[in-house]
Amino acid sequence: QVQLVESGGGLVQTGGSLRLSCAASGRTFSRSTMGWFRQAPGKEREFVAAIRWTGSTDYTDSVKGRFTISRDNAKNTVALQMNSLKPEDTAVYYCAAALGSYLYTDQMNYDYWGQGTQVTVSS
Repeated sequence: QVQLVESGGGLVQTGGSLRLSCAASGRTFSRSTMGWFRQAPGKEREFVAAIRWTGSTDYTDSVKGRFTISRDNAKNTVALQMNSLKPEDTAVYYCAAALGSYLYTDQMNYDYWGQGTQVTVSS
């Protein structure tokens, strides 16, 4: 059974940092694309960042220069370093894994999802 488990969420002040981690089990994703999405209250889930197995990345415009996605293929993990956090970053953050290897930004291309971790940025 495939599982993605996120950790590292919490409450932080504006301008602070958090590091989210996602550990995958049940199969290897070393040649798959991994991504992070988020869903704020009353809004649809949206793309945040993605990383191919090669290390190439993509980000939504609102987090470019502040967030960094990384992965450890040997450990089957993906992380999201979030700096200079803003209140509008408040959301539940989800880790996702695709069976394919393109740099997907559409959640429809992701096959496995974690349960989510809450990130709250206070002003």
